[in-house]
Amino acid sequence: MFNEQSIISKWISDMYDQYVTDTKDVEFAFSVIGSTPKRILEIACGSGRFLVPMAKAGHNVTGLDFDEYIMSKIADKVVGLDNITWRKADVIKDDWGNGFDVVLLAGNILYNIVTDMDYEKAQQLLIQKAANALISGGSIYIDYGYTLHPEKWFSKLGESIIWKGTDSDGNVGQMILLNSAYDKNSGINKFLRRFELKLTNGSVIKEDIPSLKHFASLDQIYSWLSTAGYVIEQEYGDYNRNPISENTHRAIIWAKKI
Repeated sequence: MFNEQSIISKWISDMYDQYVTDTKDVEFAFSVIGSTPKRILEIACGSGRFLVPMAKAGHNVTGLDFDEYIMSKIADKVVGLDNITWRKADVIKDDWGNGFDVVLLAGNILYNIVTDMDYEKAQQLLIQKAANALISGGSIYIDYGYTLHPEKWFSKLGESIIWKGTDSDGNVGQMILLNSAYDKNSGINKFLRRFELKLTNGSVIKEDIPSLKHFASLDQIYSWLSTAGYVIEQEYGDYNRNPISENTHRAIIWAKKI
């Protein structure tokens, strides 16, 4: 996921399924997409947190992700379903296919892209590739962690433990974020990801991964959507349908390709 060692990737995939269990974002996506069966593409589908319930609801769904460890968890969740597919793909470099009614950029993927490409260009590219994958009149669904004051959100000295636990192989570890620093002019957030694992054989693995993310402003997202030929139909700041404001922490956008 973050160019880490494979044993750490396996631990991350197990921690994701242990910790990311809230369904509010999935339920909200359902409320926007509707119940009429659609052909849906999810980018960075992970272990199927969105993909699986949408398939069970009758949508025809496809997921793309480059992490084989986390995608390996999907199969056991969809036994008996024939309306779901998933495949390994680099969503920046690889083709997504076409003919979809909806493309999901959920789970804050617009911020969490893993790429060596210039980050702003990669973010805009996801929005353009979604347009290329959609039918005329199809829709993009973006669920993005957003704040009007990113300098307060991201600038944090010291360390924050994100995940701590034991994977299915018995390896114990933690993921820590260190010294997050946000540059207001560039929108760039720099920090260090630290992984520490104690393996079942007693050995210890520690890996530090310098990380860089770009926090896109709403104006930038609006511009990218307009350039790619979308018209925004719905916009919310949280899962209670409140508008984006000082008190909300999401930018949820439903836009139609024209």
